Amino acid sequence: MFCLSDQSLPARRCVWVNGPVIVGAGPSGLAISACLREQGVPFVVIERADCIASLWQKRTYDRLKLHLPKTFCQLPKLPFPDEYPEYPTKKQFITYLENYAKKFDINPKFNECVQSAKYDKACNIWRVKTASTTGIVRVQTEYICQMLVVATGENAEGVVPEIEGLQDFSGEVIHAKDYKSGEKYAGNKVLVVGCGNSGMEVSLDLANYNAKPSMVVRSSVHVLPREIFGKSTFDLSMMLMKWLPLWLVDNIMLILAWLILGNITKYGIKRPSLGPLTLKNKHGKTPVLDIGALERIRSGDIKVVPGIKRFYRGSVEFINGEIFEIDSVVLATGYRSNVPYWLQESELFDKNGFPKRQYPNGWKGKNGLYAAGFTRKGLAGVSLDAIKIAKDIGNVWKEELNKKKRKVPAHRRCISTF
Repeated sequence: MFCLSDQSLPARRCVWVNGPVIVGAGPSGLAISACLREQGVPFVVIERADCIASLWQKRTYDRLKLHLPKTFCQLPKLPFPDEYPEYPTKKQFITYLENYAKKFDINPKFNECVQSAKYDKACNIWRVKTASTTGIVRVQTEYICQMLVVATGENAEGVVPEIEGLQDFSGEVIHAKDYKSGEKYAGNKVLVVGCGNSGMEVSLDLANYNAKPSMVVRSSVHVLPREIFGKSTFDLSMMLMKWLPLWLVDNIMLILAWLILGNITKYGIKRPSLGPLTLKNKHGKTPVLDIGALERIRSGDIKVVPGIKRFYRGSVEFINGEIFEIDSVVLATGYRSNVPYWLQESELFDKNGFPKRQYPNGWKGKNGLYAAGFTRKGLAGVSLDAIKIAKDIGNVWKEELNKKKRKVPAHRRCISTF
């Protein structure tokens, strides 16, 4: 507890929004904004960072490329440029998003972190309270609106697991969101904790820079080739799904993966009992699309190690009793939603910050609340959400205009001054 002087007290203001407030200026928030702009529906986008798509701009490694072909990753109303490759780079995707925001005149309120959002039943409005994250004078703002779009997505915060002894480890420990390049790790023994797409790519990048990565594979994981016979694995699976049942498509994918990648269990990577598409649909666990990591595992440039028992000052002990000396640790341990920390609502979202209803029914709640970017279906899911949400908001907006029932002066009596 501490006291503030009069000079340090935050400035407070209240803003009525004629339309929805959209929390998050990532791909989901931008896509919904673009669709609303074309319908003439006003909106406000709130973003805690100082740029759009901060996850892509500030929390991804340099070598990152889109894992799926660009046709599955473009946002509504604007395709990728023809000259872009099939799998655009991180820099190209950021440029695409910046051009997207410019084209649809999307101007988020940057450096505003949402502290709370709560529906006021007495006034039938949402109260969204934010605090500025920059500047000498701190500003607290309360946005008043009738519709709220939660577009913060599935990957808002990095997950840092509790592992015995990790706090005593003397080397560098970072989350994959803070990893940029393996250049500075040349010659170092680096432990990569996690074997998803991020863990595989970080390990590959480290090996390319002559580091000595060891990748922790604690549980089973599906590894598929990114392309099969020159065609995107994702594209092929979606095509087969139109004609065949899910279980059969899963089996076809596994047979093709075995033919192309071989038996990966001998390298310490076990496949789950559920097929890759079934596992994705039921538990949201994305299969790894291999872009070269397996080759470096086969050559021994990337070591596969079992689960961790505990860390020591300069080493790590695994559950099989082996002890490795290591210099650094990269936690490729995934991300989580931050919705439970600020949204005061329990009907649409569960305690983990994801919609309670499974795709495709988790995008809309009560009282004008919407969830965007929580489908666990990547950028393709983002576009589907955006189109549905914007259409629904547009219909509500037009109905309100036609009925002319909403009177701003009537609501102003309900607006707090914080």
